[in-house]
Amino acid sequence: MSEKTFTQKEAAAKREKSSRGFRRDGADGADSTEKMTVVNLTRTAKVVKGGKRFSFRALVVVGDMDGKVGVSIGKGKQVQLAIQKAASHARKHMDKYPIVNGTIPHETVGKFGTGRVWMKPAAPGTGVIAGGGVRAVLEAAGVKNVLTKNLGSPNPFNTVYATCAALGTLYTKEKIASLRGAATVAPPEAVAPGKEKDRKPAAK
Repeated sequence: MSEKTFTQKEAAAKREKSSRGFRRDGADGADSTEKMTVVNLTRTAKVVKGGKRFSFRALVVVGDMDGKVGVSIGKGKQVQLAIQKAASHARKHMDKYPIVNGTIPHETVGKFGTGRVWMKPAAPGTGVIAGGGVRAVLEAAGVKNVLTKNLGSPNPFNTVYATCAALGTLYTKEKIASLRGAATVAPPEAVAPGKEKDRKPAAK
């Protein structure tokens, strides 16, 4: 093996390393706190006159672990190219969802096509009770405790987009109050039984 052959192999390995997915140090617009998950990767075939042309399709979820999530599908002749396209598009089309104390504000159901996902807030320490694409979206959004159930199709594409649809229906107390044109009111302080008479009336 000559020195020239070794140099060519080294250059090819360097080119492959530079084009291998996304780095976590901020390259290609990626943030160090970003979480990227490949939910589904399939090989597709197109029948042409000369035979079949194979390509790859990737479903990728990208989130900043702080309420922002993006989902996209990428296609390419190579696996890494398909993942790169999907992640780049998802990163450019991230949506912000309300996360309160590591969980969702209220119970909700999301629908997309034949997919249907139910979600409910959970107490601290419960964890993310979900699987497949639902877990990928919720973890990318930064949800720590939630209860979920897939009520529709097990198709990962419908499941992921139904999860995003469910997150899109969430509202915080402040948001609902602003829509109603009312200010948020703090809950009354707790009073021990039998002490109601001792409490002073609120000033008008």
